[in-house]
Amino acid sequence: MPLPKKLKCFVIMPFSGTTIRHTTKYWTEFYEELLKPLIEANSDVHAYRSEALRGDILSQIITDLVYSDIVVADLTDANPNVYWELGVRQSFSHRTITIIESGHELPFDLGIKGTLRYDTKRPESMTTFKSKFSEALKDCIANPTRPDSHVIQTITGRGTIYEIIHHDETERRLQAVLNELATNQNKFTGIVKRVRSNQKLSNPTHWSFVTSRFIVSAIELLVTNRYHEASETFYEKAEYTYSAILAWNEQLPIWQLRPERTQQWMIRQVERKEWPLNDVISDFQKLADAELRALQSRL
Repeated sequence: MPLPKKLKCFVIMPFSGTTIRHTTKYWTEFYEELLKPLIEANSDVHAYRSEALRGDILSQIITDLVYSDIVVADLTDANPNVYWELGVRQSFSHRTITIIESGHELPFDLGIKGTLRYDTKRPESMTTFKSKFSEALKDCIANPTRPDSHVIQTITGRGTIYEIIHHDETERRLQAVLNELATNQNKFTGIVKRVRSNQKLSNPTHWSFVTSRFIVSAIELLVTNRYHEASETFYEKAEYTYSAILAWNEQLPIWQLRPERTQQWMIRQVERKEWPLNDVISDFQKLADAELRALQSRL
């Protein structure tokens, strides 16, 4: 039986020296002797960091940042590469643990994130740090969907940029549906007048016709995509209205070619007591207008 695959933990930290004390040797030893053993004390996790290999190292780093199960970022000395890599990670995924050496300040936009502090010169500080780090690592494993990226939360969370954009787009689309229905209602009124006028003329050769069609793009988008969260009744009425308009669109181009037969169909539809097209449109207009008003009151 194959062994379970270990989770990948990618460590973001400087390659080379960042201060007189934090030399290249310091960072290498800090990773090899402290961070890597601390991470891999959890048998489910494998720790690794990027290496200055040949080829497109930046592409590999971005891949590691996006697809690693867990990322640990050491923010000590405010290394610009580390901050850039952290920004990439937090644009795509949660499960990121940030750490920093005691005595270093965090920028405002990271100050609200829970960052663990360590002090290699104080054993009692390291004991606390290791305990909290292990807890954070276990939490990443046990709760992979728990949010810790303000970037993702801002873009996708409720009441955030994504929802505002979706809300505004839905509002515009529903308004387009209402505008389309109003236009079709006026068009239908004009067609009925033409039919009534033709009825007064006994000779079909003297009839006049309307061959342009009703517009359906907005209601078609609503019916096919269902982009608005509404009841099934709302969408049943939308589909009925869409089908009724399409039925008329099929008749308009052939009205002049088969005038008597087509006009008889139109008269039957106009004189129907149960839901002629103008009533179908009016009924759905009321529903769509109510949905739009409700949507406008939410944000």
